[in-house]
Amino acid sequence: MTISKTLTLGLLGASLLFANAAQAEQKLLPAQSEIGFVSKQMGVPVEGRFKKFDAQIAFDPKKPEASKIAFTIDTGSATVGAPESDAELPKAAWFNVPKFPQATFQSSTVKGLGAGKFEVAGKLSIKGNVRDVVVPVTLTQNGATTTATGAFAIKRLVFKIGDGEWADTSMVADDVQVKFKLALSGVAKF
Repeated sequence: MTISKTLTLGLLGASLLFANAAQAEQKLLPAQSEIGFVSKQMGVPVEGRFKKFDAQIAFDPKKPEASKIAFTIDTGSATVGAPESDAELPKAAWFNVPKFPQATFQSSTVKGLGAGKFEVAGKLSIKGNVRDVVVPVTLTQNGATTTATGAFAIKRLVFKIGDGEWADTSMVADDVQVKFKLALSGVAKF
């Protein structure tokens, strides 16, 4: 092997190592982040949130197609701020936390749309039910912090959230809006 080829391979390996190291430094800042949901109960909006979640992020805004994004949400951390309702959420009819303690999202593609807007497609798994979702995301940067915001709709009954007597959509609507604000460190400037 010539010195030129050896040097080229070495530089390529070093650049891959540094690229992976930069991506590995990306972190979710939980204290500045939130994942919430809005459903309607008898026509009245009810807002809730998850108190515990984590993310594994390898995101390059200049090469979004190479990005990988994964979320894990502790379903037992769901709250709507009412003790009676909060006591019901972990039960089998709703999140069935003993059997399904986590909901997950794993990206399959990330597409840049320009002006800090992206489209993240992937698999959302809740209570063992997996569905494809497309999530619009808007990024803003302030100093070293990048904030990703967005919202998307799901049908709760597709995921078997609110089984049995709660399957009646006149009591609790089938449509649920999921919204998020995620603060991240280590994302490259765009």
